[in-house]
Amino acid sequence: MLQKGKTLRTAHSKGNAASVSSSALESGNAAFHALKLVLASLEESKAEDVVSIDITGKSALGDHMVVSSGRSSRHVTAICDHLLRELKSAGFGSAKVEGLSHGDWVLIDAGDIIVHVFRPEVREFYNIEKMWMAPEVEEDTVH
Repeated sequence: MLQKGKTLRTAHSKGNAASVSSSALESGNAAFHALKLVLASLEESKAEDVVSIDITGKSALGDHMVVSSGRSSRHVTAICDHLLRELKSAGFGSAKVEGLSHGDWVLIDAGDIIVHVFRPEVREFYNIEKMWMAPEVEEDTVH
């Protein structure tokens, strides 16, 4: 249960793919297994600056959002192709994909896990992890 006024750290940087947020560890559900698979696949594909954000309770879109970068459009599409194969072979079915043909920003909707893979310039422009990692605003402070 989230407590208002308490800052929660839900992100990790590249190289810590084995570590996930504490709420994911506690849940022990399919989302946790999917998250581990996604993080392992991204690390294996040498995705850069991988950030995992726990959005449980913040959005109906999913439980976790993973943001990462590839070095080029070709690297972005290769990362995503590898991840899609891994998800399908692990029994998570065919994920919904947007942007794979251009390789600038690819969105993979794997149900409980939403994965964004960017070229570095595009990631810096949109900076979506900053929006999702913003601390919750207390209801008393909203006008």
